[in-house]
Amino acid sequence: MTIIVHHLENSRSQRILWMLEEMELPYEVKRYQRNPKTMLAPPELKAVHPLGKSPLIEDGETVLAETGAIVEYLVEKGDGALGPPPHRQAILRYRQFLHYAEGSLMPPLLIMLVVGRMGILGRPARPRIQAMIDQHLDYLEGELADRAWFACDDFTAADIMMSFPLEASRQRAGLDSRRPRLIDWLNRIHARPAYRAALERGGPYAFA
Repeated sequence: MTIIVHHLENSRSQRILWMLEEMELPYEVKRYQRNPKTMLAPPELKAVHPLGKSPLIEDGETVLAETGAIVEYLVEKGDGALGPPPHRQAILRYRQFLHYAEGSLMPPLLIMLVVGRMGILGRPARPRIQAMIDQHLDYLEGELADRAWFACDDFTAADIMMSFPLEASRQRAGLDSRRPRLIDWLNRIHARPAYRAALERGGPYAFA
């Protein structure tokens, strides 16, 4: 059965397209455009799920929201493909980064986005928020010192989850050549054929 991905432009849902390409699972994309004034998702998404957010997937009678939940669902559907590595410490790192992406790294990035839109009123808060983001980026730079990917030396779904916040960090939160391991990691994910194929399916994506 073909999975339907309700895909909002320039959003977290790009990760779901990428994961489906990596797993070579059949899927259909339904694209949605943001409101040009509010940058919010259109009301049509509420016809699919009460929250009206993206990503959303439909798989038969199953409708599922939340990126992390969808990623775990797809790992199960793919019989463990891109899932937890076989070793205990790698499993723990996999679980950590699978949830860290949205639970720890995204909140200060979202705060920085909101503060940036406040103009001069938000200026006093920016250094403190940037310091929080820098602490995360320094931690992640160190995590890649001894292995190629976040969980282990093999690419996993944890790397897919980490992509959006790190792409956003490079665009608007100071991630640059001062953290060469993270930049190299971003360059490697962007070079993956499945990532490129997902861009073609999903349309314009400002963070690539």
